[in-house]
Amino acid sequence: MSLPAVSRLLRSALRTQLVPAANLSSKPAKHNITAAEQAVAMTALFVAILGPSGWILSHLEDYKKGH
Repeated sequence: MSLPAVSRLLRSALRTQLVPAANLSSKPAKHNITAAEQAVAMTALFVAILGPSGWILSHLEDYKKGH
């Protein structure tokens, strides 16, 4: 295939919609979450994601020595 044919193929692929658009509707939240609950959730996520990386980085010299 030549370059113009490939570009036409890509343009036509982008124009066609492979997945139909979702019908979204906006409703009020079923459960209101308090600021305290949000803070607890954010703290838990922070500790779960960044805690192990921080542990490894703070003990990097120990891992280099290899006990």
